[in-house]
Amino acid sequence: MTMTRRKRKEYLENVLYTLPAVVLVVMMMYVPFIMSGYYSLTEWNGISKEPRFLGFANFISLFSGDRAYMGAVTFTLKYTLFFVLLSNVLALALAVMLTKKFRFVNVFRGLFFIPYIMSMTIVGFIWKFIFTQGFAKLTELTGWGFLDWSWLGEPRLAFWAVAFVGVWQSLGFYIVLYIAGLQAVPEDVLEAAVVDGCSGRQKFFRVTLPLLGPSFTTCIFMSLTNGLKVFDIILALTKGGPGGSTYSATLQIYKVAFTDNHYGLGSAEAIVYFLVVLVITQLVLRLMNRKEVAL
Repeated sequence: MTMTRRKRKEYLENVLYTLPAVVLVVMMMYVPFIMSGYYSLTEWNGISKEPRFLGFANFISLFSGDRAYMGAVTFTLKYTLFFVLLSNVLALALAVMLTKKFRFVNVFRGLFFIPYIMSMTIVGFIWKFIFTQGFAKLTELTGWGFLDWSWLGEPRLAFWAVAFVGVWQSLGFYIVLYIAGLQAVPEDVLEAAVVDGCSGRQKFFRVTLPLLGPSFTTCIFMSLTNGLKVFDIILALTKGGPGGSTYSATLQIYKVAFTDNHYGLGSAEAIVYFLVVLVITQLVLRLMNRKEVAL
């Protein structure tokens, strides 16, 4: 009887402790998601009491030539590809350097991590000032012509400017993850590789990199999700310009729903993009897990 009462008490405590979290998650995530699914089938401006039911008309309009939405999705995928590749390559290279023992190594680690703890919006405004006024002053001092280009005023340059700022802001986070992975590599394995005659390059590519499989999986997955949901930096830097060339999918959804007051169409765009992100992330995660197991 005592054990039964104790188990019941523990079960009741577990339920009571987890219930607030479950309620909040349901209210903040699942209920809005279900409501968004309903509004995607309607025409609603967010003001009228009753939305007008349309069926799948919003989805049909998306797939029948909505150039703004498809352009935003294309930009987001292009940005994500560049973001994932550059952030992981640079983070791994810098992590290797920052695992060496030299003076002020901890200072350099802190300097690289500082941008990550800053607000994305603040980072965007800082770099907007640099691109528009800071580079002009540097051009006067150095005479370097490329600094005087219209980095936020031309579509091609605006893409690279936004991507560069995104990588710069988040680089410190991935550096920390790779440093943790490098420090977890067993020293006896590295020493055995040296005894077997491996050079420094061979030791890194044939021993260290395969053992960084979990770190690769974590960093690539997180950089993928961060790239796909990019919003704040673009809103602060370009607001989707010039000429809508830097509209991300999330910014396009925000514009349609909260600026144009087409909540039904915005909800449909959000549902479609959710499915796109779900498929991409699951495919990449399975691929990385297979690579990790194979290694």
